[in-house]
Amino acid sequence: MATLPTQDVMDGEYSEEDESSQESSAWGRLFPLGESFIALDLSKEEYSFGRGDNCDVPFSNNGAKKHQCFQAYSKVHFKISRQLTTTGVHVFLEDMSSNGTFVNGEKVGKGCKQVINNNDEIALALKKNKAFMYMDLSSANDSDLPAEIKEKYTLTKTLGRGACGEVRLGFSKGSCERFAVKIITKKKFSTGGKHAVNLSKQVMSEVKILKALKHPCIIGIEDVIDTPEVLFIVLELVEGGELFDKVVSLSQYDEPTAKLLFYQMVLACKYLHDQGITHRDLKPENILLSTDDKETLIKITDFGLSKFVDAGSMMKTFCGTPTYLAPEILITAGTGTYTKAIDAWSLGVILFICLAGYPPFSDERKDMDLPKQIMGGHYTFPKQYWKGISEDAIDLIKKLMTVDAKKRITLADALTHPWFKDEEMKEKAQALMYPDTGSSMGPPVSVPKKRSIEVGAGEGPSPKRKTSQDTVSPPKTPSV
Repeated sequence: MATLPTQDVMDGEYSEEDESSQESSAWGRLFPLGESFIALDLSKEEYSFGRGDNCDVPFSNNGAKKHQCFQAYSKVHFKISRQLTTTGVHVFLEDMSSNGTFVNGEKVGKGCKQVINNNDEIALALKKNKAFMYMDLSSANDSDLPAEIKEKYTLTKTLGRGACGEVRLGFSKGSCERFAVKIITKKKFSTGGKHAVNLSKQVMSEVKILKALKHPCIIGIEDVIDTPEVLFIVLELVEGGELFDKVVSLSQYDEPTAKLLFYQMVLACKYLHDQGITHRDLKPENILLSTDDKETLIKITDFGLSKFVDAGSMMKTFCGTPTYLAPEILITAGTGTYTKAIDAWSLGVILFICLAGYPPFSDERKDMDLPKQIMGGHYTFPKQYWKGISEDAIDLIKKLMTVDAKKRITLADALTHPWFKDEEMKEKAQALMYPDTGSSMGPPVSVPKKRSIEVGAGEGPSPKRKTSQDTVSPPKTPSV
């Protein structure tokens, strides 16, 4: 990365008085992205960061010294400064390190400067060793947020958008703990098309039940803030990405790894079923990974509240993403009453994709359209793609993807299937789920007013997956 031309910088320091709109002396804020870093308001014109005690921000606390990258930090690793240039006031990061400073994953380069903008992420020594996120207080716009949320959280960059609203990264005030904050406009909570009926009270009832769920493989709901127009759901933040993206990057999982991850999925979904809750929108995008490691803790997410969107919108979602939907949903065009067996079918599709790298049904088949394939259970296991996969794994898929819901295997029975008779795998799963004790946490936490809940229908259509079956060779990865 080229060094910024020095002639752009005017002589003299920039004064706070030059920016009359600034409400306080702080012009920027650094939020910690790593446990060994602390939050910092930026009010001086320049700050130095590094391992040396003479730095404005020394990495000298016990947490920093114990970090695996500590010895890779330079005495002065980087500087942040605010300068008045010919094009206005800009904030610069200057890399002073031997092992690198990264902005949004890109190395700046020793002796080079780079302008940093609102929500940029700074990493040290390794691009995955994230240290800070920069917030430009002059451009941060949270004026539209209600006082109830601003008193407790600072909301920063948008993590995603969907049918029910957007998800933003949030930091709790005081501790700077990170969360994913789902923002849902109340007007979405309606049914009956033009004759909308407000369902806010019903929504809050459902959210409170979901908030009571406690399982290591289910995204936790930390807080719920209800305002007259908007519902804020503060969720546990998981940063390892989606299962779908991992399958795409790997082409497919090896069977032992797929078994470890899938075992966690079944345990989590069985827990939901034991509480009378049906997810109803299980798909690889809704399975999050805690880390980049292949063997990692999984988290089931997207209890999307879109159950409360009008039926017409929901059916459009069904039609847009039928790949993981059980046959009985398509047969009744989304208007029937379904059992928790629909989750078992979706899990079967997910396991198929993890092991083969492509979905079991294809919209490229010439002899049969996609809904007909699903409703009839027309999927196969071509030997060229399944020759290295065990008969037990294939048998479990068949039992999960049984068209007749009454004959479909339950998740309780799935856990006793021969494919899961693998004590080494179960020990790994226990260690991932309960790292402090290595043991089970015992019986499920009771949920008040146990009842049947259907959660989901998603945050909008999932990426289109192209594959093929008999007439066209299946691709090795689902394409987007």
